[in-house]
Amino acid sequence: MTQTLPADVVARAQALGLKARGVVEGLRIGDHKSPYRGFSVEFVQHREYVPGDDIRHIDWKSYGRSERYTIKQYEQETNFIGHVVVDASRSMLYGEGGTNKLEYAKLIAATLAYVIIHQRDSVSLGIFDSAWRFRLPPSSQPGHMQTILQQLESAEPREKTAIAPLLHDLAQQARRRGLVFLISDCFDDVPSLMNALQHLRFQGHEVTVFHVLHPDEIGFPFEGMTKFDAMEERMHVLTRPHLIRPTYLRAVQRYLDELTAGCRANRCDYALMDTSRPLAQTLTEYLARRLQGP
Repeated sequence: MTQTLPADVVARAQALGLKARGVVEGLRIGDHKSPYRGFSVEFVQHREYVPGDDIRHIDWKSYGRSERYTIKQYEQETNFIGHVVVDASRSMLYGEGGTNKLEYAKLIAATLAYVIIHQRDSVSLGIFDSAWRFRLPPSSQPGHMQTILQQLESAEPREKTAIAPLLHDLAQQARRRGLVFLISDCFDDVPSLMNALQHLRFQGHEVTVFHVLHPDEIGFPFEGMTKFDAMEERMHVLTRPHLIRPTYLRAVQRYLDELTAGCRANRCDYALMDTSRPLAQTLTEYLARRLQGP
């Protein structure tokens, strides 16, 4: 991706916006429900300074003690936190140009982050494969967006996918209720993934799974003698696709059914993102469905 977002994607997403359906924690005057009453600017906690934060909020007394830059965070800054979590495992490398899964996922993440910050809400970013490769704490400052774009731009896959342990980690650390957006091809053990999503829901988060797949993975259109190389394992298969297509399509459908049923059971939003479709269209469809309610 480049460090600019497609104007049509941003315009459509911004027009629809993102509003928390349930109760989120914080007291900033806004559009989201709060479990608290009244208004306050009381100090809540410190967090590490990140590029783009307003330097006026640096706690210089804390710096004098620890020689680390920290930001004072107040109740009014914690109303809506969107946690954007991006899969950068090797399987996400599939596809060329605009249909590449990782590039498509990066655009989804960047657009969501832009919309959230534009609403004056806070967004965090997590990039992972088998472990967290980068984590950026939440902020609502305009400069935060540039840091997000830079980190998405530099993300390069190294390992295989391990989603569930990292979502459990997020559920443990993100104590304040907010919105979690998982952007992944979800090539992992589905029961383990569902258990992790359930953990996030138990903590009170709203969860959306953006399931990013290439059309080849959905329709298996290959012809002739073809060699298939595993992207996360050292193995390959040489075969005639028409011989295995029926079995493959049945297996994919079972996998999709299990994933969608699990999301439904855990009251998580599920959006299949086919990389052959324009992002402006697929993201607009999702945001429009959110406006209609659960």
